[in-house]
Amino acid sequence: MEAWLTGTPAELDTAVAVLTATAYVTQISDRHPLAGADTGRHRVFLRLALTTAAPAARRPDPATTGPGGALIDLDTARATRRTARKENRGA
Repeated sequence: MEAWLTGTPAELDTAVAVLTATAYVTQISDRHPLAGADTGRHRVFLRLALTTAAPAARRPDPATTGPGGALIDLDTARATRRTARKENRGA
């Protein structure tokens, strides 16, 4: 996403801070002062990378999961598993 922001230096600082917290900012241009009726205001060009997917769930830390959050011992599970067999070999 690309956007031009126009405002006072304080407004631009606030807008850039909010957008940086929300999206990944890939580019911010230098501030360009405006003239005429907009004297005292500036313009900044931004490129943002937005994602529409929900953030991936983080794995819980095994040290903080407490009781009931036991981990599976994969070596034991692999040693005791049985292979699946078809009941009807011709099916």
